[in-house]
Amino acid sequence: MANWFCLSAVYDWYLRCRFSMAGLKPTTTDLGDGTIMHCWVPRKRADSKPNLLLIHGIGANAMWQFSDFVSPLVGHFNLYIPDLVFYGASWTTRPERSESFHARCVAVLMEAQGVRRMHVVGLSYGGFVGYWLAAQFKERVERVVLCCAGVCMEDKDMEEGMFQVRNVDEAVSVLQPQTVSKARDLLRMTFYEPLKFVPGFFLNDFIKFMCTEHVQERADMIRVLHKDRKLSNLPKITQPTLILWGEHDLIFPIELAHRLKRHVGENAQLVIIKNAGHAINAEKPKEMCNHYKSFLLSQLPPKAENGNNNIINGHKVY
Repeated sequence: MANWFCLSAVYDWYLRCRFSMAGLKPTTTDLGDGTIMHCWVPRKRADSKPNLLLIHGIGANAMWQFSDFVSPLVGHFNLYIPDLVFYGASWTTRPERSESFHARCVAVLMEAQGVRRMHVVGLSYGGFVGYWLAAQFKERVERVVLCCAGVCMEDKDMEEGMFQVRNVDEAVSVLQPQTVSKARDLLRMTFYEPLKFVPGFFLNDFIKFMCTEHVQERADMIRVLHKDRKLSNLPKITQPTLILWGEHDLIFPIELAHRLKRHVGENAQLVIIKNAGHAINAEKPKEMCNHYKSFLLSQLPPKAENGNNNIINGHKVY
């Protein structure tokens, strides 16, 4: 294969076309503090539709992680899909790396777009950011969907063997793969049924295109995420919250889903998606979209009495 040909670049171009054809346009906003954020926004915002913010996770930019969600959701919501700082065309000269900092950046971005009220969906690391957005800007966030986001993890969980990796450095090497072997480890840990026979040249192509910029900054984000983390320091959000989790998640084990449900309390519903791992956005996008629409567009169901569970779309809600 010729050195100049990049499959990932071709796919990236294809995704840009899909987003554009769905009625979205790319924007770049200077937050005025050394931070630039790129975001896909509606070409024409409809006042009759609620605003929905989709926040991606670590591993790829917004287009790659939400490509299967734009078409099913754009008819129901004004979609805003930013690249977090150090992904896509977003970056900062500031030293902060925490999810709280990312949440403040997103809040300023949305204010610059004239959005004062919104629903928030956060995928994996994006769920950490979405959680802090809801905690810090309560009056602006209406409902929250957290997807496979280990917000309630503690630093001791790794020491006690909850995760597939033994320490934070090993987590960085997998979540930000720089070799084909680490990319294969990432596929194994994120998919319930890992893709078989993925050619090494394709993985190497992906690494060069997606994982070679801002390597240190992204690694610092992962390290900060784990440092001195205690559940007692995590604020409780008060918005109605839907927690979606893959039954076989190896990145953030399902115990963290139940812990998050207990922490948020009666305002939260937990839905476990069967036959799915951490990458539920890739493995079960249709089911996820159905849950989004059911939760965000409908009246909330009455709370179960006497501890009974509700059922939504065939999935048990805890």
